[in-house]
Amino acid sequence: MKTIAAPVEMVCWFDLNGRPYPVRFRHKGSVVKVQQVIHTTEEKLAGNLMKVFRCQSEVDGVMRVFELKYELQTCKWFLWKM
Repeated sequence: MKTIAAPVEMVCWFDLNGRPYPVRFRHKGSVVKVQQVIHTTEEKLAGNLMKVFRCQSEVDGVMRVFELKYELQTCKWFLWKM
């Protein structure tokens, strides 16, 4: 996977405990629907708590694995690896 680290526009939902679940995002004008979240972890990046989502979806007819990160303090989403 190649590191991209680009901010994305995200549609997600939150459960009653405040945990985010990604649904779809827009990157470079194309919309990618998150078909499956493989696993979720937490990490600290430059002192900021981040939730890391390893996901997979069909992109351009090929099943791709990618990583989304959600920054808890600023509520921003990033496409980290693809």
